[in-house]
Amino acid sequence: MHNFEHTEPILRWAGGKRWLLPTIRKILNDTAVNNYHEPFLGGAAIFLGTPHLGRTFLADANSDLIEVYKCIRDDYEAVSKTLANHVNTAEHYYEVRGNVPESTRERAARFIFLNHTSYNGIYRVNLAGKYNVPYGRRKHLRIPTLETLKTLSCRLQDVSLKAEDFELCLDNIGPGDLVFLDPPYTVAHNSNGFVRYNQKLFSWEDQRRLSNLVDKIKKADSYYILSNAAHDSIAELFDKGDRLIVTKRKNAVGGLSSERGYASEFLFTNVGAV
Repeated sequence: MHNFEHTEPILRWAGGKRWLLPTIRKILNDTAVNNYHEPFLGGAAIFLGTPHLGRTFLADANSDLIEVYKCIRDDYEAVSKTLANHVNTAEHYYEVRGNVPESTRERAARFIFLNHTSYNGIYRVNLAGKYNVPYGRRKHLRIPTLETLKTLSCRLQDVSLKAEDFELCLDNIGPGDLVFLDPPYTVAHNSNGFVRYNQKLFSWEDQRRLSNLVDKIKKADSYYILSNAAHDSIAELFDKGDRLIVTKRKNAVGGLSSERGYASEFLFTNVGAV
Protein backbone atom coordinates (compact mmCIF):
# COMPACT_ATOMS: atom_id res chain seq x y z
CA MET A 1 0.00 0.00 0.00
CA HIS A 2 2.87 2.37 0.71
CA ASN A 3 4.20 1.89 -2.84
CA PHE A 4 0.93 2.98 -4.43
CA GLU A 5 1.13 5.58 -7.20
CA HIS A 6 -1.96 7.51 -8.28
CA THR A 7 -2.77 6.89 -11.94
CA GLU A 8 -4.77 9.48 -13.92
CA PRO A 9 -7.88 8.37 -15.84
CA ILE A 10 -7.47 8.40 -19.63
CA LEU A 11 -11.11 9.21 -20.42
CA ARG A 12 -13.36 12.19 -19.94
CA TRP A 13 -16.48 10.92 -18.21
CA ALA A 14 -19.70 12.78 -17.44
CA GLY A 15 -20.35 12.16 -13.75
CA GLY A 16 -16.77 10.97 -13.19
CA LYS A 17 -15.56 10.82 -9.60
CA ARG A 18 -12.03 12.21 -9.76
CA TRP A 19 -13.20 15.14 -7.61
CA LEU A 20 -14.38 12.69 -4.93
CA LEU A 21 -11.01 11.02 -4.35
CA PRO A 22 -9.98 13.09 -1.27
CA THR A 23 -13.27 12.20 0.43
CA ILE A 24 -12.96 8.51 -0.44
CA ARG A 25 -9.41 8.38 0.91
CA LYS A 26 -10.55 10.10 4.11
CA ILE A 27 -13.39 7.61 4.54
CA LEU A 28 -11.09 4.63 4.05
CA ASN A 29 -8.28 6.07 6.18
CA ASP A 30 -6.41 3.01 7.48
CA THR A 31 -9.29 0.55 6.94
CA ALA A 32 -7.85 -2.80 5.92
CA VAL A 33 -9.73 -4.18 2.91
CA ASN A 34 -9.22 -7.39 0.98
CA ASN A 35 -10.38 -7.39 -2.64
CA TYR A 36 -11.75 -4.37 -4.52
CA HIS A 37 -14.90 -4.33 -6.66
CA GLU A 38 -16.27 -1.61 -8.92
CA PRO A 39 -19.29 -2.67 -11.03
CA PHE A 40 -19.95 0.83 -12.50
CA LEU A 41 -16.43 1.47 -13.78
CA GLY A 42 -16.93 4.45 -16.10
CA GLY A 43 -13.80 6.62 -16.16
CA ALA A 44 -12.20 4.48 -13.39
CA ALA A 45 -11.05 7.48 -11.30
CA ILE A 46 -11.68 5.81 -7.92
CA PHE A 47 -9.98 2.54 -8.90
CA LEU A 48 -6.97 4.43 -10.24
CA GLY A 49 -6.79 6.80 -7.29
CA THR A 50 -6.96 4.38 -4.36
CA PRO A 51 -4.64 1.53 -3.28
CA HIS A 52 -5.79 -2.08 -3.09
CA LEU A 53 -3.95 -5.01 -1.56
CA GLY A 54 -5.96 -7.95 -2.90
CA ARG A 55 -7.54 -8.79 -6.24
CA THR A 56 -9.48 -6.26 -8.29
CA PHE A 57 -12.79 -6.91 -10.05
CA LEU A 58 -13.98 -4.19 -12.45
CA ALA A 59 -17.14 -4.20 -14.55
CA ASP A 60 -19.52 -1.99 -16.47
CA ALA A 61 -22.65 -2.57 -18.54
CA ASN A 62 -20.98 -0.65 -21.37
CA SER A 63 -19.25 -3.40 -23.36
CA ASP A 64 -17.47 -0.87 -25.61
CA LEU A 65 -15.89 0.74 -22.56
CA ILE A 66 -14.71 -2.57 -21.11
CA GLU A 67 -13.22 -3.48 -24.49
CA VAL A 68 -11.13 -0.30 -24.36
CA TYR A 69 -9.66 -1.17 -20.97
CA LYS A 70 -8.97 -4.75 -22.05
CA CYS A 71 -7.16 -3.57 -25.18
CA ILE A 72 -5.03 -1.15 -23.19
CA ARG A 73 -4.22 -3.87 -20.68
CA ASP A 74 -3.26 -6.40 -23.34
CA ASP A 75 -1.70 -4.28 -26.13
CA TYR A 76 -1.41 -0.59 -25.24
CA GLU A 77 1.26 0.02 -27.90
CA ALA A 78 -1.09 -1.01 -30.71
CA VAL A 79 -3.84 1.22 -29.33
CA SER A 80 -1.45 4.17 -29.10
CA LYS A 81 -0.17 3.65 -32.65
CA THR A 82 -3.71 3.54 -34.02
CA LEU A 83 -4.80 6.54 -31.95
CA ALA A 84 -2.05 8.63 -33.55
CA ASN A 85 -3.82 8.35 -36.92
CA HIS A 86 -6.78 10.46 -35.76
CA VAL A 87 -6.99 14.25 -36.23
CA ASN A 88 -9.14 16.76 -34.37
CA THR A 89 -11.42 18.08 -37.10
CA ALA A 90 -15.20 17.98 -37.42
CA GLU A 91 -14.96 16.18 -40.76
CA HIS A 92 -12.75 13.42 -39.35
CA TYR A 93 -14.83 13.20 -36.15
CA TYR A 94 -18.08 12.48 -37.99
CA GLU A 95 -16.35 10.10 -40.37
CA VAL A 96 -14.95 8.12 -37.41
CA ARG A 97 -18.24 8.32 -35.52
CA GLY A 98 -20.12 6.85 -38.49
CA ASN A 99 -17.86 3.83 -38.96
CA VAL A 100 -17.15 1.06 -36.45
CA PRO A 101 -13.88 -0.81 -37.23
CA GLU A 102 -13.57 -4.58 -37.16
CA SER A 103 -10.39 -4.84 -35.09
CA THR A 104 -10.46 -4.39 -31.31
CA ARG A 105 -7.46 -2.03 -31.24
CA GLU A 106 -9.07 0.23 -33.86
CA ARG A 107 -12.34 0.25 -31.92
CA ALA A 108 -10.47 1.10 -28.72
CA ALA A 109 -8.61 3.96 -30.42
CA ARG A 110 -11.89 5.16 -31.94
CA PHE A 111 -13.57 5.18 -28.52
CA ILE A 112 -10.74 7.20 -26.96
CA PHE A 113 -10.62 9.67 -29.86
CA LEU A 114 -14.38 10.26 -29.86
CA ASN A 115 -14.36 10.59 -26.08
CA HIS A 116 -11.75 13.34 -26.13
CA THR A 117 -13.19 15.26 -29.08
CA SER A 118 -16.92 14.92 -28.33
CA TYR A 119 -19.24 17.26 -26.48
CA ASN A 120 -18.65 17.11 -22.69
CA GLY A 121 -17.27 13.58 -22.62
CA ILE A 122 -20.77 12.13 -22.75
CA TYR A 123 -21.28 8.53 -23.83
CA ARG A 124 -24.68 8.28 -25.50
CA VAL A 125 -26.16 6.00 -28.14
CA ASN A 126 -29.42 6.17 -30.06
CA LEU A 127 -32.14 3.50 -30.14
CA ALA A 128 -30.15 1.63 -32.79
CA GLY A 129 -27.16 1.48 -30.44
CA LYS A 130 -25.08 3.94 -32.47
CA TYR A 131 -22.92 6.56 -30.75
CA ASN A 132 -24.50 9.94 -31.52
CA VAL A 133 -22.72 12.60 -29.44
CA PRO A 134 -21.87 15.71 -31.52
CA TYR A 135 -18.39 17.09 -32.16
CA GLY A 136 -17.12 19.14 -29.22
CA ARG A 137 -14.96 21.69 -31.07
CA ARG A 138 -12.30 21.36 -28.36
CA LYS A 139 -9.02 23.07 -29.22
CA HIS A 140 -6.93 21.75 -26.34
CA LEU A 141 -7.02 17.97 -26.11
CA ARG A 142 -5.37 15.64 -23.63
CA ILE A 143 -5.22 12.51 -25.77
CA PRO A 144 -3.41 9.86 -23.69
CA THR A 145 0.22 9.40 -24.64
CA LEU A 146 2.04 6.10 -25.09
CA GLU A 147 3.52 6.48 -21.60
CA THR A 148 0.09 7.19 -20.10
CA LEU A 149 -1.39 4.10 -21.73
CA LYS A 150 1.59 2.04 -20.55
CA THR A 151 1.02 3.19 -16.96
CA LEU A 152 -2.65 2.28 -17.15
CA SER A 153 -1.80 -1.06 -18.74
CA CYS A 154 0.46 -1.85 -15.79
CA ARG A 155 -2.35 -1.00 -13.34
CA LEU A 156 -4.75 -3.28 -15.20
CA GLN A 157 -2.52 -6.36 -15.19
CA ASP A 158 -4.15 -9.28 -13.31
CA VAL A 159 -7.37 -7.25 -13.03
CA SER A 160 -10.72 -8.87 -13.85
CA LEU A 161 -12.60 -6.81 -16.46
CA LYS A 162 -16.15 -7.78 -17.43
CA ALA A 163 -19.04 -6.25 -19.33
CA GLU A 164 -21.97 -7.25 -17.17
CA ASP A 165 -24.88 -6.13 -15.01
CA PHE A 166 -23.88 -4.69 -11.65
CA GLU A 167 -25.64 -7.41 -9.61
CA LEU A 168 -23.22 -10.04 -10.91
CA CYS A 169 -20.43 -8.51 -8.82
CA LEU A 170 -21.80 -10.58 -5.94
CA ASP A 171 -20.23 -13.68 -7.49
CA ASN A 172 -16.77 -12.61 -6.26
CA ILE A 173 -17.50 -10.63 -3.09
CA GLY A 174 -16.20 -11.97 0.22
CA PRO A 175 -15.70 -10.79 3.83
CA GLY A 176 -13.57 -7.66 4.16
CA ASP A 177 -13.85 -6.70 0.50
CA LEU A 178 -14.64 -3.14 -0.61
CA VAL A 179 -17.32 -2.40 -3.21
CA PHE A 180 -17.49 1.09 -4.73
CA LEU A 181 -20.84 1.80 -6.37
CA ASP A 182 -21.36 4.77 -8.67
CA PRO A 183 -24.56 4.26 -10.70
CA PRO A 184 -25.82 6.66 -13.37
CA TYR A 185 -27.94 9.21 -11.52
CA THR A 186 -31.56 9.19 -12.60
CA VAL A 187 -33.33 11.39 -10.07
CA ALA A 188 -33.90 14.99 -11.20
CA HIS A 189 -32.38 17.09 -8.42
CA ASN A 190 -30.34 20.22 -7.93
CA SER A 191 -30.38 20.96 -11.68
CA ASN A 192 -28.17 17.92 -12.23
CA GLY A 193 -27.19 18.34 -15.86
CA PHE A 194 -26.40 14.75 -16.76
CA VAL A 195 -29.56 13.13 -15.40
CA ARG A 196 -31.22 13.48 -18.82
CA TYR A 197 -28.54 11.32 -20.43
CA ASN A 198 -28.97 8.47 -17.97
CA GLN A 199 -32.67 8.12 -17.26
CA LYS A 200 -33.08 5.37 -19.88
CA LEU A 201 -29.89 3.64 -18.75
CA PHE A 202 -30.71 3.33 -15.07
CA SER A 203 -34.34 3.29 -14.00
CA TRP A 204 -35.91 3.58 -10.55
CA GLU A 205 -36.30 -0.19 -10.60
CA ASP A 206 -32.53 -0.40 -11.10
CA GLN A 207 -32.11 1.80 -8.01
CA ARG A 208 -34.23 -0.73 -6.10
CA ARG A 209 -32.04 -3.57 -7.36
CA LEU A 210 -29.01 -1.60 -6.26
CA SER A 211 -30.50 -1.16 -2.78
CA ASN A 212 -30.99 -4.93 -2.55
CA LEU A 213 -27.39 -5.41 -3.68
CA VAL A 214 -26.16 -3.20 -0.83
CA ASP A 215 -28.09 -5.41 1.61
CA LYS A 216 -26.36 -8.49 0.19
CA ILE A 217 -22.94 -6.83 0.34
CA LYS A 218 -23.48 -6.11 4.03
CA LYS A 219 -24.62 -9.69 4.67
CA ALA A 220 -21.34 -10.84 3.10
CA ASP A 221 -19.48 -8.82 5.79
CA SER A 222 -18.08 -6.55 3.10
CA TYR A 223 -17.62 -2.79 2.94
CA TYR A 224 -19.43 -0.56 0.48
CA ILE A 225 -19.27 3.08 -0.59
CA LEU A 226 -22.21 4.25 -2.68
CA SER A 227 -22.40 7.56 -4.52
CA ASN A 228 -25.89 8.65 -5.54
CA ALA A 229 -28.24 11.56 -6.16
CA ALA A 230 -28.97 13.92 -3.27
CA HIS A 231 -32.71 13.40 -3.20
CA ASP A 232 -35.19 12.45 -0.46
CA SER A 233 -36.29 9.35 -2.36
CA ILE A 234 -32.67 8.14 -2.55
CA ALA A 235 -32.05 8.90 1.14
CA GLU A 236 -35.08 6.78 2.03
CA LEU A 237 -34.30 3.91 -0.33
CA PHE A 238 -30.69 3.55 0.82
CA ASP A 239 -31.21 4.14 4.54
CA LYS A 240 -29.43 1.09 5.96
CA GLY A 241 -28.48 2.65 9.29
CA ASP A 242 -25.01 3.44 7.93
CA ARG A 243 -23.18 6.73 7.36
CA LEU A 244 -24.67 9.33 5.04
CA ILE A 245 -22.26 12.02 3.83
CA VAL A 246 -23.39 15.00 1.75
CA THR A 247 -20.80 16.14 -0.80
CA LYS A 248 -20.74 18.93 -3.38
CA ARG A 249 -19.36 18.75 -6.88
CA LYS A 250 -19.01 21.12 -9.79
CA ASN A 251 -21.76 20.53 -12.32
CA ALA A 252 -19.99 20.47 -15.67
CA VAL A 253 -22.72 19.03 -17.88
CA GLY A 254 -25.49 21.07 -19.43
CA GLY A 255 -25.75 23.35 -22.42
CA LEU A 256 -26.97 26.41 -20.54
CA SER A 257 -24.94 28.35 -18.01
CA SER A 258 -27.94 28.27 -15.68
CA GLU A 259 -27.56 24.51 -15.47
CA ARG A 260 -23.97 24.73 -14.31
CA GLY A 261 -22.68 25.49 -10.82
CA TYR A 262 -22.54 23.14 -7.84
CA ALA A 263 -24.76 20.19 -7.00
CA SER A 264 -24.99 18.06 -3.88
CA GLU A 265 -24.51 14.30 -3.94
CA PHE A 266 -24.95 11.59 -1.32
CA LEU A 267 -22.36 9.09 -0.16
CA PHE A 268 -23.59 6.06 1.78
CA THR A 269 -21.06 3.77 3.47
CA ASN A 270 -20.60 1.23 6.23
CA VAL A 271 -16.88 1.98 6.41
CA GLY A 272 -16.35 3.37 9.90
CA ALA A 273 -20.05 2.95 10.79
CA VAL A 274 -20.78 2.44 14.47
